[in-house]
Amino acid sequence: MYEFNPLYTFGIRFRKHLAYEYAKEGACLVLVARREGKLGEVAEKARGLGSPQVLVVCGDVYNITDCKRFIDQTIDHFGRLDHLVNNAGIGGYNSIDMDVTKFAPVMDINFWGSVYPTHFAIPHLRKSKGNIVVNSSSAALLHPPTSGFYSGVRVTIVTLGFIDSEMVKGKQFTKDGVLQVDTKQEDAIANAFPVMSTEPCAKAILEGTCKGERSISEPQIMRVLFLLKFLCPELTDFYYAKLYPNFLINN
Repeated sequence: MYEFNPLYTFGIRFRKHLAYEYAKEGACLVLVARREGKLGEVAEKARGLGSPQVLVVCGDVYNITDCKRFIDQTIDHFGRLDHLVNNAGIGGYNSIDMDVTKFAPVMDINFWGSVYPTHFAIPHLRKSKGNIVVNSSSAALLHPPTSGFYSGVRVTIVTLGFIDSEMVKGKQFTKDGVLQVDTKQEDAIANAFPVMSTEPCAKAILEGTCKGERSISEPQIMRVLFLLKFLCPELTDFYYAKLYPNFLINN
């Protein structure tokens, strides 16, 4: 039996089975979804599978007020949070003829529906040295034509490292939403990462696009870092722990 209290945001059908697996391990659960009736059914089965306590909370993951509320309710009830499972999501088939404004709910649920709960959960996960789970999709890497905003159009994905720009020179939004320049950031970046000048970067993007390349990464060392991230993620985590010791949950 594992001693942890996961908070689980989900859509019904497939995703409920992950909650059942947690229940089999004896975890206390907090289930969050919009449909109270379906939540009750899942909670009842989870109890039967071994979960000693199941808290049911109705809410929308794309509503920031709801997200703060169900995180607070979790802490008020259990006193801690060990796992946050962001499992809510919806799909959508898109074409060039679609009304792009109709796609907003997909972004609200699939993107902000993970960002908002994570934001409010992080302080509690720091204390418990817990984990965040995000159920993504292979479409993010395979990008089939019916699952994006393009159809019959060649797309070049540009992934840039640090380029000599205003952002690298410290222009950024603070946690209070104020745009300002932090000169210390420029020195920190220059000491930790290779910074590419803008002209060769722009030239590389133009040449790659004209050649029909599917992806462009500049500076070239970024390709090595991407490969390293996939082959040895632990090494990347170690590097980040040294570079950003105050921003990681598991230091």
